[in-house]
Amino acid sequence: MKSIAVAALMVAVSGVALAGPKCEQPKEKWMPEAQFKKGLEDKGYQIKTFKVSKGECYEIYGFDKAGKKVEIYFDPVTAAVLETK
Repeated sequence: MKSIAVAALMVAVSGVALAGPKCEQPKEKWMPEAQFKKGLEDKGYQIKTFKVSKGECYEIYGFDKAGKKVEIYFDPVTAAVLETK
């Protein structure tokens, strides 16, 4: 009984670790990182950290054009905003 509770807790915790959108596009369709970053910078974003998330989306940490701190997930093909935190 105890092992079932531990297993259920592990599943719940792993779901939290992967919280964020999933992008399931083939990588050959992805916008090149440099082009993607330049597009965001042209819109006024200051990118402090750029990475590919566990869900295979582009993710940035930085500041928007108003200077507000942002964490944003983007579709790597269309550059559409998927989630903002």
